[in-house]
Amino acid sequence: MKFGAPILLWSLLSIPALIALYVAAQRRRMRYAVSFTNLQVLEGIQRPAGAWRRHIPMALFLGALVPLLVGLARPQGSVLVPREQATIVLSMDVSGSMRATDVAPSRLEAAQAAALTFTDGLPDKFPVGLVTFSDEAEVLAQPSRDRRVVRESIASLTASGPTAMGDSIVQALRLTAAPAEGDPSGSPGARNRRPDRGHLNAVLLLSDGANTSGDTQPMEAAERARALGVPVFTIALGTPEGVVEIPDDFGQRRLVRVPPDYDTLRSIAKVTHGEYFYAPSEDELRRIYDEIGSRIGFEREQEELTVVFAAAALVLAAGAGASAFAWGNRFP
Repeated sequence: MKFGAPILLWSLLSIPALIALYVAAQRRRMRYAVSFTNLQVLEGIQRPAGAWRRHIPMALFLGALVPLLVGLARPQGSVLVPREQATIVLSMDVSGSMRATDVAPSRLEAAQAAALTFTDGLPDKFPVGLVTFSDEAEVLAQPSRDRRVVRESIASLTASGPTAMGDSIVQALRLTAAPAEGDPSGSPGARNRRPDRGHLNAVLLLSDGANTSGDTQPMEAAERARALGVPVFTIALGTPEGVVEIPDDFGQRRLVRVPPDYDTLRSIAKVTHGEYFYAPSEDELRRIYDEIGSRIGFEREQEELTVVFAAAALVLAAGAGASAFAWGNRFP
């Protein structure tokens, strides 16, 4: 929590001083009562039940002072507010390793189902594009608010070939820099420049293997993303035990293990100030997409919370007054 006038927090030191004064006043009252009381009679009188209640009004009053004094310092907190603008590009691996079934029913089918749910869950005003990659990166859908093209493209995916992860990031970056289809505010001059304040350009990269093809290495592409201010959220899909069948030179089929490249995906997210996720199952993949969607759909803003602290002080002060009149018709 931040404060607009932090120097006023020093006023909180008055609370211990007030407590000390209250304790001293109670002791002085006790001494006065004893000096005018028959001690033999006093010893035979039990302390009335509920005598502690006479301290509650003062406790509530002092409690009210705390949020009141903190409120004077103009506290500011981070709150989530709906994001006004964002362009999201999905970059999905469709290499041959996506046929592995360690993520049921297969890595590709799980990725398709989760991507469709993710796309439907984004605000309608967010343009969404799609890039796929195997031996090369291919743009299947330009960023658009029309979800139909993206959905149809995701549903039509098939898996084959090697993995051009670096090229896919480069293609996705080109889409984030281009004006969205149907956006009258877009212009060619917007290409290759940082997004305006409040507008998020982001790439969501899902891959299940290491880079084995393409002209650009993944970390080189990640540096480009960082220079453009585009975070890349990465998802490593699959487990180290995932296998696929491939033909050998003699026409026989053999099983080949296809573990995800966890280290590279983690490094891409770190360099671009995105976030890395690991999805060993379809349920986990859906949860990850939900989490990313909520983070993309909202942004954090600093908001002054003075009214919250003032309200808390008012409630406690009202409680102090009510309890004082209820249990003694006076404020101690």
